[in-house]
Amino acid sequence: MLLAEDLLLLLMDDETGTPAQAGTLYYALGGAVLAELALLDRVTVDGGKVVASGSEPLPDPLLQGAWDRVARKPRSASTLIIEIGTGLWKPLTERLISQGLIRREEKKVLGVFKSTRLPAADATYEAELRARIRAVLVDGADPDPRTAAVTALLSASGALPALRPQLAWSGEVYQRAKELESGNWGATAVNEAVVRTAAALVASTTAIAVTVATTTN
Repeated sequence: MLLAEDLLLLLMDDETGTPAQAGTLYYALGGAVLAELALLDRVTVDGGKVVASGSEPLPDPLLQGAWDRVARKPRSASTLIIEIGTGLWKPLTERLISQGLIRREEKKVLGVFKSTRLPAADATYEAELRARIRAVLVDGADPDPRTAAVTALLSASGALPALRPQLAWSGEVYQRAKELESGNWGATAVNEAVVRTAAALVASTTAIAVTVATTTN
């Protein structure tokens, strides 16, 4: 499972498959892919630009495609997140379906309009993800790098309050989530500069989207 798959699974409603923060989903998914490359030590930040490192083939074609984009030339994280994240919804949902984690339900509304739902099929893996996040935010457990990264991106996207079952929300939980966004991972920090940058971009984009929606409604 990739970080982007974990993140999408957590963002999707278990009954409908509709993702939380759908308007900025591509930013969150692009940030997750960039974060995965960082945890694999295949990208770094240099002078405000994301730079590719290493040369060995990556084990996943999605990661390899993203790394190839980075390797073309050093660019800003914001540019890369948009390029990488755009179009990820379909391949990632297909991967989750193939792994038996969600299923596709298609039906016609009023006998004419096609409707597709992507409800959860096997919630065991997702429950484990949620339990690790809860242990870090509520119980104060030290996160492993992957849990830290996915929690930081969830927090940045504004989707943590929608996590089910709901967290026992408190000032401490909120602060801990913000610390992870800022790259404060304690002894488990691994190239957190890229993840911190990705989380900041996801947070800023989500804030802009919320402002626009509030203004136009």
